[in-house]
Amino acid sequence: MSKFKIEHGASRVNLVLLKTNIEDTISQDLDLLATWSDNDRKYLVNELLRFALTQEEDFQKYKAGLTASTVRPAGSSKATQAHPKSAVESGSKVEPPLNSTTAHV
Repeated sequence: MSKFKIEHGASRVNLVLLKTNIEDTISQDLDLLATWSDNDRKYLVNELLRFALTQEEDFQKYKAGLTASTVRPAGSSKATQAHPKSAVESGSKVEPPLNSTTAHV
């Protein structure tokens, strides 16, 4: 199993809005991790999610299968239909949900 490593002071990345609700204890741990690592909560959430996604083998196989299925031979007359990327992957903005009670992470 891989180790999760937080780089101190490395929270200078391009971000996309994601609204969600998280448990209070997780929020407290994020605050503590942010203080300890001298990073923004937003950066830490991204790193934690990135780590979790890379550890999920079934998801990685699924993702690789989607990538392989979008590749077509150069001589094909049909256009390649690309699968939409997630908002985090593509860098596009996510529309906020209609529920106004959701909290920012």
